[in-house]
Amino acid sequence: MMEKDEEFYQKLSTGMMLATAAGSLDAYSYLHDGGVFAGLQTGNLILMGMHIGSRDFSQAGLELFSIFMFMIGVFIIRVIQQHYPSEVALKRQSLTLIYEIAIFVLVAFLAPLMPRMLTAGFLSIAAAGQLQEFRLMKGKPFTSLMMTGHLRTFSESIFDFLTTGDKDAGNRAGRIILVITAFAFGAFLSGLLLPILGAKTILISAVALLLTLVFGR
Repeated sequence: MMEKDEEFYQKLSTGMMLATAAGSLDAYSYLHDGGVFAGLQTGNLILMGMHIGSRDFSQAGLELFSIFMFMIGVFIIRVIQQHYPSEVALKRQSLTLIYEIAIFVLVAFLAPLMPRMLTAGFLSIAAAGQLQEFRLMKGKPFTSLMMTGHLRTFSESIFDFLTTGDKDAGNRAGRIILVITAFAFGAFLSGLLLPILGAKTILISAVALLLTLVFGR
């Protein structure tokens, strides 16, 4: 029996590719765009509070701008979601991936010509799209941008498996650790290749999403 459209992008392999893209994206934006995160807005809120406290208002402004652009990104995807309801989720999610890839390619080639605050803003818009649209893996709540919740789930599942022998908990822990590893691997790639590729390092995220688009179905 053919999978429902909304299940196509809920595979473990898709979650890992999305996490790789997200890890690479946040590492890139932090290292290349002035110490701000494209996706991890909790981090930006912490940094903004710290910089306001230390009266570094210029840096706090960068973080505030990233937060604002992330909100704009959510608005954009909500418009897409209203035009493509759950009955055509596959088309909507594919469109979101194409939209993100286009932003990454644009940033890769225009970053040398634009202020870093603006490129970070574009990346925040893309990150918001990914977080807003891809929220399930195998029918369970999922985020590819933030790993704190996944670390909690992994720890809980490991505990349950070791203390009760719950095989479902063991399988869940295995899936989650793969997603966490993929996220860290994406960050590793950005840290490794940024000195070599410069702004084009963001294409790592584009490639990960392209693989999701091609093989996630």
